[in-house]
Amino acid sequence: MADVMDLICYPIKGCAGTSMSDALLTPAGLAHDRSFMVISEDGVYRTQRRHPRLALIRPAVSADGTRLTLDSVDDTGRYGTVRLDVTTSAPRRDVDLFGAAFQGIDQGDDAAAWLSEVLGSPSRLVRVPPEHDRVADGLTPGPSGYADSSATHLLSRASLTLLNRRMAERGAPPLSMNRFRPNIVVDSRDSHGHDSDGGDWAAVPHAEDRARRITIGGAELGYAKLAVRCAVTLVEQEVGARRGREPLRTLAGYRRAASGGVVFGAKFSVIRPGKLSVGDEVVVQEWGDAER
Repeated sequence: MADVMDLICYPIKGCAGTSMSDALLTPAGLAHDRSFMVISEDGVYRTQRRHPRLALIRPAVSADGTRLTLDSVDDTGRYGTVRLDVTTSAPRRDVDLFGAAFQGIDQGDDAAAWLSEVLGSPSRLVRVPPEHDRVADGLTPGPSGYADSSATHLLSRASLTLLNRRMAERGAPPLSMNRFRPNIVVDSRDSHGHDSDGGDWAAVPHAEDRARRITIGGAELGYAKLAVRCAVTLVEQEVGARRGREPLRTLAGYRRAASGGVVFGAKFSVIRPGKLSVGDEVVVQEWGDAER
């Protein structure tokens, strides 16, 4: 059997995540996940690909989404803390996300000044408008906020264990799960399971690639696509800086997709919202062939 091992929400795209014991799964993913985004002054999204120091920003959003706190993992405390009243009524502005035009609600000068200091580059913070109607593509299309693509990213502990074993064969140290920034981490109750079509499917590395319909409690997820990995995986999240060529170098040896990139984990759209909790059983209702 497979269980939810961790639930992680990333309120601001590209910034640090927060582990939770319980989370509400909305039609656009975990509540408040990637509902904010840091942009340049001309509206272009910022990402750890070019601004790895985003990883140092630790956001916390209130349950009702009306308050946002910005803090830094920098132990010196040099940046302090900013607390904001989230606005959804301010004028909309144009934002650019992967070359596509969307709208964002600017969250004011205090947030902009704080972010600009931390990142060392003029920046502003925007929120997804209530009327945001972005639909991410994939086998199961679905609503998505400012996430890279689909609403929810799921990854199994077995997949990371295999990667770390292959990296060890190259003399590379193991990586933690936060390099891959999943929303839902699943693990097997029996680490000795072998049959991905059985109840212990999460014991098999990359079995999530073949899961087409998953239920967790009363919620249901539909497979959208494999998660194509980029330079964000090179960023050590605790220090906000790139560290070498791993894991992309090792992944290229056994996880290369037909498109030329490397894949690790899977993206899912929300078919039926509901409450998720760590320890919930993760049941695959339908299997398919792995894409590559």
